[in-house]
Amino acid sequence: MMKVNLPPQSRVWIYQSNQALSEQQSEEIKATAVDFAQRWVSHNQQLRAAATFLHNRFLVLMVDETQAGASGCSIDSSVAFVKQIQAQYGVDFFDRMSFSYQDEQGKVHTLPRADFEKAYQEGTITDETLVFDTLVKSKAELDKGLLKPLKESWHARLV
Repeated sequence: MMKVNLPPQSRVWIYQSNQALSEQQSEEIKATAVDFAQRWVSHNQQLRAAATFLHNRFLVLMVDETQAGASGCSIDSSVAFVKQIQAQYGVDFFDRMSFSYQDEQGKVHTLPRADFEKAYQEGTITDETLVFDTLVKSKAELDKGLLKPLKESWHARLV
């Protein structure tokens, strides 16, 4: 997943793009996100933070709040950063009604909720399909896995 030297209770935010980006775009976003995390501050205090971009569509920001908490202003700055990336690459990181899953060949797909439900009804997605849990709140949860079978995920209540 991602090798980060932050404690398990570190806070996590995952922003899912509504579409896959190219490898080059993903590397650019990852580099920009790492730079943002290194400069991220809360009340003029440097945050111990990390960032990455996974599967060409998931922007992950993480903060160790044992040293300094992410304040409202610092969270606002991270949202502004994500909106900047969103505008630059023409994608949507704030559509909470799209869901991503991995098919049996390992390819990642993102579908709007209605299409996700339809894919389940048609059998394209099953209870065993691996879905991305973008609602993880801590590094410990992220380390356990961003992917989990649909039947073990919050997604199950959608289908």
